[in-house]
Amino acid sequence: MTELTGAVWRTSSRSNDQGLCVEVATNVVAEHGVVGVRDSKDPDGPALAVSPPGWAAFVTALRGGALRG
Repeated sequence: MTELTGAVWRTSSRSNDQGLCVEVATNVVAEHGVVGVRDSKDPDGPALAVSPPGWAAFVTALRGGALRG
């Protein structure tokens, strides 16, 4: 399991104030080699550790509409 020590969490500038969003920590890539992702409603809960290429592919798919239901 990857420990995300030193992670600085942020939400999207497009997030609203309802707390229904994820937080991302990209500052841990250099030290841990991953992008951290967690639920903003549960900051002490589990976090995902995603590879930078995997995160980039996910963001690209979101922006392109490939994940719309």
